[in-house]
Amino acid sequence: MSTPVDDPLDPLSRERSHLAGSRAALRAMREDVESLDISDVTANWVNAEVLARQIDERIKALADLSDTPLFFGRLDYLHAPGAEAAEGAEGERFYIGRRHVHDAEGDPMVIDWRAPVSQPFYRASKKDPLDIGLRRRFGYTGGDLTAYEDEHLSDPAAVTLSGSAGVARTSKLLQQEIERPRVGPMRDIVATIQPEQDEIVRSGLGGTVCVQGGPGTGKTAVGLHRVAYLLYAHRERLARTGTLVIGPNKSFLHYIEQVLPALGELSVRQATVDDLVAHVEVRGADDSTAAVVKGDARMAEVLRRAVHAHVSMPTEPVVVVRGSRRWRVPAYELEETVRELLDRDIRYGAAREALPQRIAHAVLVQMERSGEAPDDRVQDAVARNSAVKAAVKAIWPPVDPAKLVLRLLTDADFLAEHAAEILSEDEQKTILWAKPVRSVKSAKWSAADAVLIDEVNDLVSRTASLGHVVLDEAQDLSPMQYRAVGRRCTTGSATILGDLAQGTTPWATRSWDEALAHLGKSEGVIEELTAGFRVPTDVIAYASRLLPHIAPGLAPVASIRENPGFFEVREASGTAEVVVACGELLRQEGSIGLIAADARIPALAEALTEAGLTYLAPGEETTRQTRLTLVPASLAKGLEYDYVLLDEPQAVVDGEPDERTGLRRLYVALTRAVSGLVVVHGAGLPVQLG
Repeated sequence: MSTPVDDPLDPLSRERSHLAGSRAALRAMREDVESLDISDVTANWVNAEVLARQIDERIKALADLSDTPLFFGRLDYLHAPGAEAAEGAEGERFYIGRRHVHDAEGDPMVIDWRAPVSQPFYRASKKDPLDIGLRRRFGYTGGDLTAYEDEHLSDPAAVTLSGSAGVARTSKLLQQEIERPRVGPMRDIVATIQPEQDEIVRSGLGGTVCVQGGPGTGKTAVGLHRVAYLLYAHRERLARTGTLVIGPNKSFLHYIEQVLPALGELSVRQATVDDLVAHVEVRGADDSTAAVVKGDARMAEVLRRAVHAHVSMPTEPVVVVRGSRRWRVPAYELEETVRELLDRDIRYGAAREALPQRIAHAVLVQMERSGEAPDDRVQDAVARNSAVKAAVKAIWPPVDPAKLVLRLLTDADFLAEHAAEILSEDEQKTILWAKPVRSVKSAKWSAADAVLIDEVNDLVSRTASLGHVVLDEAQDLSPMQYRAVGRRCTTGSATILGDLAQGTTPWATRSWDEALAHLGKSEGVIEELTAGFRVPTDVIAYASRLLPHIAPGLAPVASIRENPGFFEVREASGTAEVVVACGELLRQEGSIGLIAADARIPALAEALTEAGLTYLAPGEETTRQTRLTLVPASLAKGLEYDYVLLDEPQAVVDGEPDERTGLRRLYVALTRAVSGLVVVHGAGLPVQLG
């Protein structure tokens, strides 16, 4: 922070000097933490371990990433922020970066992008300058500050590039940063956040936000940056309750895993839905018809019925013997207690734990009426009495979630009893296993079965709730999967990210209102991002030809890219010509993704190997030496590459169980490119592409 003064003749040198000073200050901050001696400040080894871990995390958070700019912008306020505008009062200058950096005196040299004083960097405009006289953006090459661009918001016509006298209407550095070739994992967009994105990022912790965004609108980045912002604004609360990012698969999570650490956030857990419900080993798979039924929200009621069917009304009294006295709780009184617990609709396990205490309380009431003065210890002893235990086991037996689901899927009569008037006979037959299974361990559970077990597990004992959950690619979840995610944030909030046009499962989400209801977040706010920052104009225009066939109600993404991008459709007679096209793209700078129908991947892999072209699998980190990734179409969602070579679009469509799902899968594959797309085909193109 400093008071604005006129730049010297070489403003770029001045900014480079501030960068060098900021890096030195960050290094000093890290060294201060590394030098801390905690040997005499903790009472025991447990506290010492906790403190040592906190210090280690702090050291990691203060790492200076050489290829990541420490600051990317500057704000020159007309007046001191938060102060009343006084005549003649000078404003202050703030450098905006990924984390806070201060000098030896504690004065800030870089302000965290999440701080309130940084917000005008994203929100200030010519119409509403928010008391900003100048907004400066910085351009970097390989970590070196090489350019700057000024917006004089008090003079809306003026934009200065790198100190020149040139005038531009849009931010060139912003465009360059968006279009910069990408090698390695996904990077943050903290330097390029747009006003409509910033509103979502800075929305409060208490509310759930659902973001509908087409390809390249930055919805994933917005969700991750919202986590970073919430951790900044509500650090203590979220440190207690926890945060979680849920992605569609391991490849996707690996691709995004460096975004939050680059922003200094190291404590956010990442998982897939399958990870969350991993109560059993998944070794089987359902056909689409069975998976749709198992994923239907109606299954929740079937499971609830099956769980509570274990409760039976008592027909015999409970007789507790203590010393020479016998205390009798009649059956009708036991039944009243059981019905009261059922009416309260508490967890099955919690009610089972409460029942012996209720029976013991009835005994204590009798003791008090007879003149005795029992205390809590007596009640606990009665609750542990063998007669009470036997009664509880008979009335409210324990339920094993996996065994219950196994019985539903293998016992036609048991399923029919609890699915009556919920599932049709055909639906019941669809989910019944053809062969008997001896035990839970020998069962070939599917992913949908694991979700059912998770539902029962929650019916028996409450699932722990987190402070905030981010759910990405949400359009592909079944209603039962939404419920599984929702119970992980019952007392917290959520950020839901997705695109209805990219739903490629048979149970894909039809509307976000419906999805929010399944999550238990009906009050959530739905936001839509329509400005495309990643996909070039010509590419998104070509892919959008599919929208009337896959999502008629959605507006196409409007690319804001000035560069239309490279786009070509060419015929190829075999895999050899596909390999040649890969070689051509490898002459360009940046990452290359060869996307193909899953069934064609082995043949393409063999052809690439024979041609001596090394390639990676989805999720593996690209390097400057290995920039080509071979991507099955089923794993392309959420990934992005500078150049995409799409092999045989019709094969991508044909690889799905129905045409609409296939066209949605194709839409995903067509929209993974940042700079250019080449479509190669030997067979005809899908007619929907015109």
